[in-house]
Amino acid sequence: MVHVLKGNIGTGLLAMPEAFLNAGLWVGLAGIPILGIICIHCMHTLLKCSRELCKRTGRSAMSYEETAKVSFSSGPPACQRWANVVGYTITTFLIITQMGFCCVYFVFIPQNIQRAIEGMNGGDVGISNFAFLSMFIVPVLLICYIPDLKYLAPVSLVAAVVQTVGLAICFYYMVRDLPRVSEEVPGWAGWAKLPLYFGSAVYAFEGIGLVLPLENNMRTPASFGGLTGVLNTAMSIVVCLYAAVGFFGYLTYGSAVKGSITLNLPNEDALAQTVQILMALAVYMSYPLQMYVPYEILTPSVLQKFAPPETASRTRVKVVEYTFRTCCVLLTFALAAAIPNIGLFISLVGAVSSSTLALIFPPIIEVVTFWPDTGRYHYRVIKGLLIGVFGFIGFLTGTVSSVQAIIDFFVNGE
Repeated sequence: MVHVLKGNIGTGLLAMPEAFLNAGLWVGLAGIPILGIICIHCMHTLLKCSRELCKRTGRSAMSYEETAKVSFSSGPPACQRWANVVGYTITTFLIITQMGFCCVYFVFIPQNIQRAIEGMNGGDVGISNFAFLSMFIVPVLLICYIPDLKYLAPVSLVAAVVQTVGLAICFYYMVRDLPRVSEEVPGWAGWAKLPLYFGSAVYAFEGIGLVLPLENNMRTPASFGGLTGVLNTAMSIVVCLYAAVGFFGYLTYGSAVKGSITLNLPNEDALAQTVQILMALAVYMSYPLQMYVPYEILTPSVLQKFAPPETASRTRVKVVEYTFRTCCVLLTFALAAAIPNIGLFISLVGAVSSSTLALIFPPIIEVVTFWPDTGRYHYRVIKGLLIGVFGFIGFLTGTVSSVQAIIDFFVNGE
């Protein structure tokens, strides 16, 4: 439960007010539960396909990419030749998505710490954004050296507690002087920026890459699914939080809202400075959980190439493993330094990778897994087609809009 909550409640939640800015107050509020229901359904679809394929093959567990590969390799003859391609494609998008999350985290942490320090100092402290960013390389490396998911559970628990306190303080600022709903912000912001809203909203439902690893690591995997299981319970909380933060944050700060709601808090207020530090700390402690998926996917291949466990010494294996972890962290640092705008980074990652993994592939995998059983009135194919087309349109428009916005940011400063 803690891992599911922490895997979905991160910087995407704090960016919800800016997402509402791109959609409008009422369109943004209506869109969150709709998108949440679709994403949760796709998570359950992935779980169902994985369990079905495990029964067929006699395996105890499968990852996302293994589920897709086995689905295609045992599916209709026309799909079988695409099994490896689909497996590699999903692996690539999983890595891009999780690394993208980590890049956003690397932007979020120093920006909030810097703003808190400037508030305490009464103005600019004379340190560049890049210097602040560089200061967090070693702390992030140290927490990423924690070797196993089970050892991250206490870290996630502490992060969840810290984040809960931080969110409570954010809500205090958001609701203490609420303006009239009808007077301050538009209910519909127009079509132009709606793709940016889609990217940010899909990014917020960022936990699909963790669904199968978490179920596979549970002592009682059957407790994960089901109507009142871990997944539904946690994701219902997540949807309510997204809607509330987006609604009240946009209503309070309007067009002045920033990429993270913590950056809108009054800088001279000690309580605001505290929440900025708390949220930065919570995101910092969540970083290794998001980086766990790329590690799990890539480490076996890296070890096989540079330190085969069957021939290399234990010391060499550890050196190669931790060197690889270091390179991953440095890569996210470099990308964060290249695109230091949280909102634009979130929209781009959400549109490119999150929409693909959360909306496009799960219905495709379901149709292929259960083919030729398409369900009554072919509902499985129709449902998959509708969700897949919705995801593809969001992917296409969201990516184009995000790239254009990034270009405008660098060229025109907009």
